[in-house]
Amino acid sequence: MTFRAQIYLGLGILLFASIGPHVSLAQMPDDSKLEKNRAVVRNVGARVEVKLKNGTKLKGDVENAADDSFTLLDSKTGTRQSIAYADIDSAKNARGGLKPSTWIIIGAAAAAAVILSITVVKPVLCDGGAGC
Repeated sequence: MTFRAQIYLGLGILLFASIGPHVSLAQMPDDSKLEKNRAVVRNVGARVEVKLKNGTKLKGDVENAADDSFTLLDSKTGTRQSIAYADIDSAKNARGGLKPSTWIIIGAAAAAAVILSITVVKPVLCDGGAGC
């Protein structure tokens, strides 16, 4: 293989690496998005916020969750609406507040700060017990 052929081969590989995978990802079906939305809505009793493909935004409690659709209860108006998972553009949990894992991280950081101040900062400031 000549040097010129190696250059063309290298450029071809770079071109494929920069264009090829993106084209194949763009052609993937929406199955993963559908499964993600289904996982959010699957919990009966959960409060969800749903945006449909036609632009409508709905918020309410999941009353019934089947394989292809679910029933949403609007707590303000008391209306029930059956929604197909295929009609959902995005879905998210509508409950406010922090997740339990976030509270665990905050608690661990606070405990680390207390331990650090007792073991490191206090001896440095007190200088061996003078005035503390």
